[in-house]
Parts: sequence; C-alpha cells; structure tokens
Amino acid sequence: MRRAFYSAIVAVGLLACSLSAATVDGLKLNWQSAGNGKTTLILVHGWTCDLSSWSYQVPALSKKYRVITMDLPGHGQSASPANGKFAPDLFARAVEAVRAEAKADKIVLIGHSMGVPVIRQYADLYPQHVAGLIAVDGPLVRPDWAAANGGRGLPSPSQFVGPEGRKARENMIRGMFTPKTPAALQQRILDMMLKAPESTASGAFGWILEPGIWKEDTPPAAALAVYAGTASAQAIDDTKKRTRSVQTVQVPDTGHFLMMEQPDKFNQLVIDFVEKLKF
Repeated sequence: MRRAFYSAIVAVGLLACSLSAATVDGLKLNWQSAGNGKTTLILVHGWTCDLSSWSYQVPALSKKYRVITMDLPGHGQSASPANGKFAPDLFARAVEAVRAEAKADKIVLIGHSMGVPVIRQYADLYPQHVAGLIAVDGPLVRPDWAAANGGRGLPSPSQFVGPEGRKARENMIRGMFTPKTPAALQQRILDMMLKAPESTASGAFGWILEPGIWKEDTPPAAALAVYAGTASAQAIDDTKKRTRSVQTVQVPDTGHFLMMEQPDKFNQLVIDFVEKLKF
C-alpha cells in the first residue's frame, strides 16, 4: 500500500513536469526548477550543450536560491525549429518564455559560452527583469574577432555537416579541454555535445556569427565575467575596455567548462556576486 502511494506521488510529479506550457514560436521548451529562495537564477548553457551543463551548480546554489535550468531550442529535450534556423533573438525569447512560466520577476542570468550572448540579448530585450548577469567564458561584449572580417576567424558552420561533420565537432570540443581536465569529465562533455543533432550544430553556430547580437555598450545590469584559465588576455581586455561596470575574474588551471572543473570555486563566485545585488 505504501509503495503504491509513493508511486502515485512520483507519477503526479512526472505528469506536472510533462505539462510544461513554456513555448517559443510554437516550440516546446524543457526546463527544471530547484530550490525556493527569493532570488531566482536562470542558467543558460552553450552551443550543443544542455541543462546538464549545470549539474555541479544546481545542488549547491539551490540551497540559497531558486535555480532554473533549461534546454535552449534545438538542444536537449527542447523542440527544434523545423527550418533549422536560429534567429538572433530566438534563444533570448525562449529564456523569457521560461521566466514567465516560472513566474519569476527579477532574475540573475548565468550564461556559458554561446549562452553569454544569449543572456546579453535577453538583458537588452527585457531589462526590467534583469538584476544581474554572469558571463562564463564567453563574450559579453563584441570580441575583436567579431569586429574584424565579419567573424571569419571562426570555423564555418558547414564544417559540422556531412560525413566529416561529427569529427569536426569532436575536434573542436576537445580543444576546450586542458591536460588537467579529468578524462571522465572530458568524456561526459563529449557525450553531451555530440548528442545534439547536426542541424543544431550548424544552425546554432551560424547564430553566433549574426552581427546583430554583438553589443558595444555597457550591459544594462551589474555583470560579472568569469574566464577559464585558457582565456586569452585579449578577451579579458576586450571586456574591460568596452565596459565600465563589469567585474572580471579568471580561474586558473581550467578549460572552457570551468564551472564543471572547479565547481566550488565557481559557485562561490556566483554567491559572492549575487549577494551584492540590489533587487
């Protein structure tokens, strides 16, 4: 009898999750919420990743805050555009759809890699809902490679399509690690990122090259930019010289997924930043 009772409770919980109504352009979005603090954090993953990117953050941060993770369109369990196109503001509007369904008001946005221009785009579209931004090893302001040659220094999205596409993706992902990145973590990240469909790998990467997403001005909210140990001095200088109010921190001995490599350090940086914000 007791087992049947608990099974019913679990079934109700699963049903509630499956009834999520958050959509953007008719695309159903997958998201999760943990914790019930007064402050809400929304964590946004990077290119071909999913909400599991933040598995080292949710348990720690949800002790103090409400923590929302989500799969962007075309990633994880969220639906993908039928035409394979990712408009510059699609991801930002997806974040807004989740925020609205979660009934959060002021939020702190944390973005990793491609998720950084996503949260910046969101802050420009919905500044009334943003209390702060945390950029994790991604461009919060227009980087020099985007300013010069229209971003042609980046790989072409076409490299990720066709018989050699998966290998090109794998090579790019492996370049995000350092010799100190644990082998098990490398494999976990590879499995996650290579799970994304080819259409997302090429379409979402093309989104990164859209000129409309890059900003020259200071973000419309307090911001923290956290860089991996592998980040170039130029990338950090770009942020410092093109903004006035952004705090920058570099975490030594980390690769691109610094929040997974040194979660305790990263989580404390988040807490220290959030606790100073005014809502």
